[in-house]
Amino acid sequence: MSYQFPIARRALGFAGRARVNWLDRHQNGLNFWIHMPGIPLAMAGLVLLFVLPWYWGVGGIVVGYFLQWVGHRIEGNDVGEFIPFKKMLGLPYVAIAPQFQPRSQA
Repeated sequence: MSYQFPIARRALGFAGRARVNWLDRHQNGLNFWIHMPGIPLAMAGLVLLFVLPWYWGVGGIVVGYFLQWVGHRIEGNDVGEFIPFKKMLGLPYVAIAPQFQPRSQA
């Protein structure tokens, strides 16, 4: 199927690049699978902030991000949301764990 709309092409291109980037940063099986409950839990926490007492929403966000943080510690790279801040501050960061870095052909 051909997409005739330039906005749709750009959105699909962005989504494809974001997916590849995410998969590159989550190559360790345990990190990948620990994100499967962590991401929905953090997102549900955002919704819960508006429909239940505040501590349920904050709890969901904290537990969801904690699970993701543990996964990134296991893989050996930084949590994706922290990388832009580290870049701005000039701090070192690890986007893709060294054991999963592509080997140079030189």
